Parts: sequence; structure tokens; C-alpha cells
Amino acid sequence: MTTEDSSADTFVSHLIELRTRLIRAVGAILLVFIALFLYPGASAIYDALAQPMLASLPTGTNMIATGVITPFMVPIKVTLLAAFVIALPVVLYQAWAFVAPGLYKHEQRLALPLILSSTLLFLLGMAFCYFVVFKTVFEFIAGFAPESVTPAPDIEAYVSFVITMFMAFGLTFEVPIAVVLLVKTGITTAEKLRSARGYVIVGAFVIAAVVTPPDVISQFMLAVPLCLLFEVGLLVASRMKPLSADAENAEATE
Repeated sequence: MTTEDSSADTFVSHLIELRTRLIRAVGAILLVFIALFLYPGASAIYDALAQPMLASLPTGTNMIATGVITPFMVPIKVTLLAAFVIALPVVLYQAWAFVAPGLYKHEQRLALPLILSSTLLFLLGMAFCYFVVFKTVFEFIAGFAPESVTPAPDIEAYVSFVITMFMAFGLTFEVPIAVVLLVKTGITTAEKLRSARGYVIVGAFVIAAVVTPPDVISQFMLAVPLCLLFEVGLLVASRMKPLSADAENAEATE
């Protein structure tokens, strides 16, 4: 067998492995989706997601649906999102299992804890957004509505807003992971990141101004945790040592 044939076989085997991992990840999401669709049901899941907004609306006021199929499609979309979040550990494990054979031993030891911690932090970011940010922001916005106006948000626009906010806060809570990776891989040092703290603070408020609604409260509630989580990442990273080149070469030789 020639070298080209061997390379082709390796490439095909990688594609087969990738397909297998994707099927397992998608299968996990679909199984969770079916289970959630049967119980508690798409409507109940959407009602739970809409609770922070409904609590800020005047008594007797509900949200509206302007599209013909919106009352059906939006709860389905929300249920699929919930299924993805619940199945996220399985999805990330399949991704890790696919790339693990090509990693050094020290990278394999680091990968699994990072997957678990990044999943937990992302879920914590979503929970912080749902239980703290939504309640505060919606009540703040409702307080500015004139008495002659009855707020009736569209459910599709609301879900789009919620997904954007979940992503923003979920990724914000990943900042400690990013800081640890930068230091552990030797790309930079904790001292250099600490010296750039001023730029990070400015960047945090710029990002918050872009991805959050145009009110000061939501911007502060994103920027402040981002800065605090950056400090947490620095604290953890300062206790870690990057892998030396000699150790990495020794593993490569093995």
C-alpha cells in the first residue's frame, strides 16, 4: 500500500468517525426534544421562558403572535433550544471524543475538565440572565411605558431577544476558561493580562453596549460580570504554569 492510499484511508476513517459522532450528538438532542415535547410540552416550556416578561406586564395583559404559524413554531423553537441545552454535555463529549486521539496526554487531561467547566459556566450564565437580568430589565423598561400605552410584546421578537441575551451571558461566563487557556498554552501570561485590565474593562462595556438593549441597567449587568469573571480567570491562571517546550517534545516523542 502506498503512502497516498494510507493517507486516503486515514481521511475516510476520520470522516466516518466524524459522522458517527455527529449522529450521536444529533440523536441525543432529538431524544431530549421528543421527551420534552411529550412532557411537559412545548407550550409549557414557552410559558416558563416567557414568565419574566409576563410578570412585568400589566395585569390581564398577554403577549401576542402576529404570524399565522407563529403560535406553533415559536414553542417548537424554544423546545428545541431547551433540548440542545440539556443535551449539551453529550454534544461536547462527542466533540471531545473525536479530537482526543490527536491530542497530547497533557491536552487530554486538560480537555475534559474544560468541557465540564465550560458547560457549567455557560448554564450559569443563562441562569443569571433568566433569574436576575430579565426580571430587572423588564421591570425597568415597563416602568417607562406611558399610561396610555399597553405593552404587548410579540412572542417571536421576544424569543429572538431571549436567545441573543442567553448567548451573550453564556459566552460572558466563559471568560475564565478563555483566560486559563491563554495562560496554560503559553500564548500569554497572567502578568500581561493583568496589565491589560484597563483595555478589558473598556472592551467589556463596548461589548455590553452592542449586544444588550439600549438601557444602562442591562449594559452594566453584562459588563460588570464580564470584568469580575476576567479577574476570576486571572486568579486561577496565576496559579497555573504553562507546559514547558521540553515536556511537550517528550510527549510528542512518546
